[in-house]
Amino acid sequence: MTETYYEPRDLEDFANIGEDAPEAGRKFFDYYATATGAGKLTEREKALIALTVATVRHCPYCIDAYTNKCLSLGVGSDEMMEAIHVGAAMVAGDTLAHATQIRKIIRKKEM
Repeated sequence: MTETYYEPRDLEDFANIGEDAPEAGRKFFDYYATATGAGKLTEREKALIALTVATVRHCPYCIDAYTNKCLSLGVGSDEMMEAIHVGAAMVAGDTLAHATQIRKIIRKKEM
């Protein structure tokens, strides 16, 4: 089976996401452009952040878009993978930090 739930051509339709809610769509895209455009951080730095978030949030559309964005901005594969490892470490740390809840419940029950 070669079909998947996520189809690359669907990414091309994202620009039309506001067709049934034009004001909300416009506001989203204005915000998105501001948030991802150059500011105190460069567009390159923000693209790496976006790629990392896309990867840890498991969004194939964003992974596609931001891998290509990073490549267009001269980001090397080694830099992208380093950023992804930062994201993976953060997710692992977040998961392990939540283990404190498990440990707390166990200690309480052992009293």
